Amino acid sequence: MEFKVNSRILEKLLSHIIPAVPTRTPMPILENFLFEIKEGYLKVSATDLEIALISSVNVSAEEEIKIVIPARLLYEVVRSLGDTQILFETEPNSKLKLTTENGIYNIGFSSPEEFPAIPAVTKEKEIIISGAELKKAIDQTSFAMSKEDMRPSMTGTLFEFSEEGLRFVATDGHRLVRYINKKIKNHKEEQYIIPEKAISVLSKLLTEDEVKIYFSKTNVSFYIGDIEFNSRLIGEKYPAYNSVIPLENENEMKLKTNEILSTIKRMSLFSTTSSKQVKFTIEKNNLEVSAEDIDRGSNAKEKIECMYKGEPMSIGFNTAYVHDILSHVNNEEVIFKLHSPTKACIVEPAKSSENEDLLLLLMPVRLNN
Repeated sequence: MEFKVNSRILEKLLSHIIPAVPTRTPMPILENFLFEIKEGYLKVSATDLEIALISSVNVSAEEEIKIVIPARLLYEVVRSLGDTQILFETEPNSKLKLTTENGIYNIGFSSPEEFPAIPAVTKEKEIIISGAELKKAIDQTSFAMSKEDMRPSMTGTLFEFSEEGLRFVATDGHRLVRYINKKIKNHKEEQYIIPEKAISVLSKLLTEDEVKIYFSKTNVSFYIGDIEFNSRLIGEKYPAYNSVIPLENENEMKLKTNEILSTIKRMSLFSTTSSKQVKFTIEKNNLEVSAEDIDRGSNAKEKIECMYKGEPMSIGFNTAYVHDILSHVNNEEVIFKLHSPTKACIVEPAKSSENEDLLLLLMPVRLNN
C-alpha cells in the first residue's frame, strides 16, 4: 500500500484528532491512530473510550488497508517536516515508511484488531447550530461545571431542549449558569449531559462553520466540517436546578460591569486565603465593597455608584466566584437581584439580545462580622 499526502494537510488533520489520544492509559492500543484507507480516503481515528475524533482526507491509493500507528510519534514527525510531500508505504516487516525529499522515516505499525470500535450515533435526531453560537453558549456556561466527582451529573454541561429554546446549564453548587439559545426550540423536553473533557475539546474545535449534532441515549456526535467528534454522555439525572433559582429577589442593584469587576480583582488581594470573602454593603445608590485578611493584618474598601431599589443590606460572597460570574457578563451593565444575605443572588446582564437569555446565580457566604 502506498499514498502521498502534503505534510501541512496531514499535520492539520492529526492536530484535530490527537486530543482524543490519552497521555496515560492501561490500554496501550489507545495510544495509536487508526489509519484506514477506503474508497480514495484516508480516515484517521483516535479514542480514549470517553471521546473519539475522526477525520479524513482524499488520497490516491490502489489498495485498502487498516493499521494502527503510534500517534504522538507520527504527529511529532509530521509537524517537524515543514511543507513537503510525504510518500507513505507499508513494508513487509510491519513498518510504515515515510519518504520525503530529504529523508526516510520508519515507524512500526500493528494490526487493528484490538482497537476499540467507536460507537455509532444514529442520525434520527439532528440539531443544526452555527459554530459561533455553540461556542458562545459553551464559553458562557462551562466555567461553572463542578470539579467534584461526588455528583457526576454536575461535572458536565446540561443540554436541555425545550419549547423555550436550547438551554445550556452548569453548576457546582456555589454558582449556576443558565444560557438559553431561543432559536432552537423543541416541543419535547429532553436532557443530555456532556462531560467536561468533551466540552473542553469541543470548544477548541468550533469555528464559524455550521455544526450538526446527533444524540442517542448514551452518546453524542458533533460534525464540524470534515471532523466527527463523538462523546459518551453522563448517564445520570441532572439536579432540579430550577428549584434553586429564587422567585422573590425584589432588591435590584445595577452597576457598571467593568467597575465592579476591577474592584473585585483588587479585593481578592485583601481577602483571607481560606474564605476568599468579600462584603457588599448596599444602600440607596451606593455600594461599599470591602475585604479583610486578619492573618496578614490587611484590609481594603471601595465605594461604587450604583442604582439600587430595595432595603439596605450587607451580604458576603466568595471573590473567586463573583469574579468568574462577572467575567461572563458580556454587557456594559450588570444587575444583581437580591432577597436577603442568606438567599441566592441572581446576576443578569442589563440587556440581552432577543434570541438569547443569560442568568447567573451566586450563593452568598456567611459574613465574619
